[in-house]
Amino acid sequence: MKYNEFIEAVAGRVGGSQDEAAVLAVAVLATLAERLTADEAHDLSSELPKALQGPLRGRRSRPAEAFGVDEFVRRVAERAGVGPDRARVGTRAVFATLHEAVSGGEFRDVVAQLPPEFADLIETVPRHTRAPG
Repeated sequence: MKYNEFIEAVAGRVGGSQDEAAVLAVAVLATLAERLTADEAHDLSSELPKALQGPLRGRRSRPAEAFGVDEFVRRVAERAGVGPDRARVGTRAVFATLHEAVSGGEFRDVVAQLPPEFADLIETVPRHTRAPG
């Protein structure tokens, strides 16, 4: 999946602009990098467009942090400059888009590093179609 396709998919799922979708995508990926092992973050980044790889590759030498879904959403909200409800919607949209963008095995590897409480964020979120104009 190309960068613009990824961002358009996130924007369609959150019902927002591409600029907002790009900010949310980077915030979610940077937070996910903190939650994953460095090797897994690197593996995930290798299947994404180059413009989305940086947030995942910044923590190569640090161990994965153990934090729950509420802290994940709080960090996304802080990074993206949005409220917690918007951060939760954005996180779900990015996970759904990741599910489409990377191989099934890679997505399963990512999900395997997250506790069961993340299931609500990982559910597939359909893309919304926008009316022209």
